[in-house]
Amino acid sequence: MEKRALVLGGGGVTGVAWEIGLLHGLAERGVDLTAADLFIGTSAGSVVAAQLTSGVSIPELYARELADTTGDRNATVGTKVLLGFVLAALWPGGRERGRARLGRAALKARTVPESERRTAIASRVQRDDWPAARLLVPAVEAQTGAVTVFDSDSGASLIDAVAASCAVPLVWPPMTVNGKRYIDGGVRSVANVDLAAGYERVVVIAPLVAAARRADRPGAQAAALGAGVRTAVISPTDAALTAIGRNPLDPSRRAPAGEAGRAQAAEVIERVRAVWG
Repeated sequence: MEKRALVLGGGGVTGVAWEIGLLHGLAERGVDLTAADLFIGTSAGSVVAAQLTSGVSIPELYARELADTTGDRNATVGTKVLLGFVLAALWPGGRERGRARLGRAALKARTVPESERRTAIASRVQRDDWPAARLLVPAVEAQTGAVTVFDSDSGASLIDAVAASCAVPLVWPPMTVNGKRYIDGGVRSVANVDLAAGYERVVVIAPLVAAARRADRPGAQAAALGAGVRTAVISPTDAALTAIGRNPLDPSRRAPAGEAGRAQAAEVIERVRAVWG
């Protein structure tokens, strides 16, 4: 049987809710993406990937999203943060240097303590051991801009890896893993679809699809996997974007985002089924 990969992109707390809602709606219609051979989770997607591979059912995860709108500290992704992502991708000295520039700025920024942020991630992920399923969690080293892809062989705990991948620069603190500090995996790519190279069937669920470089967009990365690879890239409809709202870090929008994801499943089920089999 052809190997299947599920790619879950970044998108804040509303992205987590929308992804889980969409997964729930697809499962209700007979397509269970938790049977993937590979999970790739970036930023918010790393939270969802860790949850999906923990043994907790999708209906239970969905119920949590609708019930809890206070589990995350409210924060805002402002213009300064967005500009930082753009410059990191387009920095004239090279992409790694651009990422390092943003990482060093994040190290100097005033944010909540690392311990508080790790506790917030742990409340979502709950299990600190890596799953039996193959799971990749990318993050960016703050000082150097180098990319690390955490997995079960990396020597990092699962919660630390997810916390690193979710460390939105200038909003949350860079997180320490094995003595190094890391920022959001989305600084490399909003979904890191290219990490699914070698898999024949790839479904990408991406709350955010914009990127400073066209080649970094989930659709472009999926196309670059090769002509023989079946792919489906799912992003929010206009109705879902309205439900999600403007601020992806607003926990009060978790329930509307989750409901919108579940409703959107009806529109994309055949596209996903055609890829997933």
